[in-house]
Amino acid sequence: MSMSLKNLSVTLTAAGLIAASSVAMAAKIDIAIGHQSMCTDTYTAGIIVKELGLLEKYLPKEGKYADAEYSVSWADYSSGGPITNQMMANKLNFGVMGDYPLIVNGAKFQETDSLRTLYVAGTGYNMKGSGNAIVVPVASDIFSIDQLKGKEVSTPVGSAAWGMLLKAMQDNKIPSSEYTLKNQSPAVGAANIAAGKIDAHSDFCPWSEIMEFRGTGRKIFDGSETGVPYLHGVVVREDFASEYPEVVEAFIKAVHEAGEWVRNDPMEAVSQLEGWTGVEKEVLYLYFSKGGHLTLDPTIKPDWTDALKFNHGVLVAEKAIPPLDFDEWITEDFIKTAYSELGIDYAAEQAMMVDPELANKDLPLEIWHARDGVSNYADETAFLTAMAEMRSTGAKLNSTYVYDAETGLKLFGKTAFWVKAGETFATFMRKGEAEVFASTNNGSMLTFDEAIAVFQTDG
Repeated sequence: MSMSLKNLSVTLTAAGLIAASSVAMAAKIDIAIGHQSMCTDTYTAGIIVKELGLLEKYLPKEGKYADAEYSVSWADYSSGGPITNQMMANKLNFGVMGDYPLIVNGAKFQETDSLRTLYVAGTGYNMKGSGNAIVVPVASDIFSIDQLKGKEVSTPVGSAAWGMLLKAMQDNKIPSSEYTLKNQSPAVGAANIAAGKIDAHSDFCPWSEIMEFRGTGRKIFDGSETGVPYLHGVVVREDFASEYPEVVEAFIKAVHEAGEWVRNDPMEAVSQLEGWTGVEKEVLYLYFSKGGHLTLDPTIKPDWTDALKFNHGVLVAEKAIPPLDFDEWITEDFIKTAYSELGIDYAAEQAMMVDPELANKDLPLEIWHARDGVSNYADETAFLTAMAEMRSTGAKLNSTYVYDAETGLKLFGKTAFWVKAGETFATFMRKGEAEVFASTNNGSMLTFDEAIAVFQTDG
């Protein structure tokens, strides 16, 4: 009898220790997130979640988390590479970054004996690959990538734009020995473009459009020309995810709500984001408005896995980065659980793909009036007529938006290449395609101002 009571006492004591251990484990949970407030495709897992307190909304508060005290911290970086370094140093649990940095992240962790990260969710994508671009000073005589031979080209090494640049140079058979590559942060590269101190700069969203909007830079190559989708996503340290899977699911729920917040009112979203990031709302509208560059979607699509595997091959060919076991790295367990708890059909959302060429085909052109907001126009003629009238009255305009005839991508009206063929007009992102269209349709190339002037009347 005494032995039985002793055994019971031992059992109860052990159970008590386990329970106490569980409470202690949940008592204080530090959640450290690395994000990029100057990279639009990370906003739904970064600055929006941070500023709206969406993670705190979804953090678990039951079971082993009943007595949890959460400490959420955010660290802002200029590109993805430093985020990986901080994750390896165990100073960050989550990282939000672009396609190439994601690959480097997974490969670097798998190169170690025991450390690992998991790719658990996307943030957004452009199926055409737009988001990265190569920009030259606005007065440069360079209009195509083949003209970069013998030139100095800068990029944030380790970023998505770096990977795109390597791929673009490979595609155009320009070996690294035929141009000078410089490592420059986005802000430094943009400043050097404005000052004419570098021949070209390759950067990720929204830096190319910032330079276009400010009138300091001009695109000569868009990421869509690589033929590889452009995407960003979320990685988490595996040790953290194993200990707190419900926190990872909460983070994914916050990412989903952040995307819904943008979609519900893009104008309000870009206005608030301008205050949070310092990026002009007119630039952000190019990304987040209807027909904008980004499709906000956390699902992990098979096409994304294929794109990441392809990009890994690009880096292996150029930089010999470590191998990456994609089956070990990419996991949908967390996002499937998160979607199920939100009552969302994950498979249905995963199957949806937005192709700008199709989705933007019949979207109206837009003029953003400083006082009256955004007005829509069915075609180029109506758009240019309105522009001519507004200019005659001295109206203050924030920006204008048109679509590339080839890809369907949204463009600033002032940076598009305009072609007039008969009584119709067409807009293009690339000069070469505009020239071909003009030649085959007996048309003529026009500047934006020249196109507007067609509809201006004297007096």
